[in-house]
Formats: sequence, structure tokens, C-alpha cells
Amino acid sequence: MDLKLEAVTHRYDKTVVLRNVSLDVPSGRITCIVGPSGCGKSTLLRLLGGLEQPSEGAVRQLGTPPAGCLNALTYIFQDFALLPWRTVAGNVALVLEDHKLGNIDAIIANVLARTRLTDFAGALPKQLSGGMKQRVAIARALAVNPAVMLMDEPLSALDSQTRELLMDDLVALWTRTPFTAVYVTHNLAEAVRLGHRIVVLSRRPGEVREIVEIETPLEDRRYGDAALEAQQQHLWGLMRDEAAAADAELLYV
Repeated sequence: MDLKLEAVTHRYDKTVVLRNVSLDVPSGRITCIVGPSGCGKSTLLRLLGGLEQPSEGAVRQLGTPPAGCLNALTYIFQDFALLPWRTVAGNVALVLEDHKLGNIDAIIANVLARTRLTDFAGALPKQLSGGMKQRVAIARALAVNPAVMLMDEPLSALDSQTRELLMDDLVALWTRTPFTAVYVTHNLAEAVRLGHRIVVLSRRPGEVREIVEIETPLEDRRYGDAALEAQQQHLWGLMRDEAAAADAELLYV
């Protein structure tokens, strides 16, 4: 299932947050959204997920969700959103309990194996590191076999080493079973590591400045690769001046 924004403008009271944004989110690929602080990245994600309706324009879902999809659009947040009294397996089970399924245990076992959490199925969140908690959140999202995962800075609360490990995990997951995701981040290294295409938004009101396609396969991307470092520098060149200006602005006026 593809997502499409058509000439979307969005306002909060008198503040225009996004202006005339047209964007395709193709299936089977990771689309990263970057831009200066306050440019509307998270707002764009909420519009794609149907949590808000655009002030102008349209958000469309094209095609049909995959077979067995229980929730077409599924969020992954930076704060994990785990229930502290439930085990790892219990947190994953939460998204399945309202569906009349005869194979819940098999689904849980599958996604825990895919996220390397099988040995931690009985652990409570307080026993887990930040990286492990985010793996649980990813496993929970995968359990509903979503058409699109909407990922709002999912690694920003983690230390740099854990973030690198989680990026490796996401690449391995996508390589084994390609999924569709919209990934919001302020970290350009993350965007170049994970994104098939990177959408650069201007400062508020956010407009699409450029869409950068990364041709190197995810599994072949290596640190120190000159072409990837050049892409990262190009992204920063697009954003540098506007990021400095945005940092000195009030969020809402």
C-alpha cells in the first residue's frame, strides 16, 4: 500500500506548519523525513497516519494492505510506550488481543525471533535496556503486519552505541522481509543509513526542498563510504542556514 500527499497545507490557529507538500511514499521502501526543528516533520507523520486532517489538500492510501494486516498504519515512538506490568511477550500481545485469532502465540514467537527477543519473552520492561525496549516496540508493531510503519524519531532517546546497533537491526529486518516505513529523524547519519529516499523539508512552514534518492542497497552501506558521506554533507548543506534560523524562532506565534 502506498501513501500520497497532494498539495497538503496544515495550520495550527494562525501558524502555517506545512505548506503545499506533495509526496509519494512507495511501498517496500523506507522514506526518511528530515528538516530544521519545528518544520513540521512530526505533523506530517500524524497527517499520514490519520491522527489529524490537513487544513488543505488530501492524504490518500493507494492499493490494499498486505494479507493478514491487522492495522494498516502503525506508529513507533521514541518513548517505547510499554506497559511496565506486562512482560515482553505480554506487551506484544496487547495489539493482538482485540482480534479473534487462533495463532497469537505463533505470531508473538515469530516477531520476537525476528527482533532477537526470544530469550527475553518473560522479562519486564524495567529489566531491559533502552535498546531492548525499542526492540519490543518494533516487535509489537510488526505483530499486526502493518502496511506502513510510521516511525517518529524512534532512536533519538538512545545512546550512540545503542543507536548504531538498532540501525543494524532495522537493516537486517528490512533485508529479510522488506517493509514500508516513514521515518522521521533529525539525525542525518540515520537518514543516510536507513533511507531509500530522503525528503528534506524547509524551515516552517515546511515545504519539500528536495528529495534525495540513495541508490546503495541498505545492506551494503558502510561507515566511511565516500559517496554516503557526500550525501550526508549535501543534506546538511541544504539545511544548515535554515536550521540556524529555525533554532532562534518561537515554535508558535
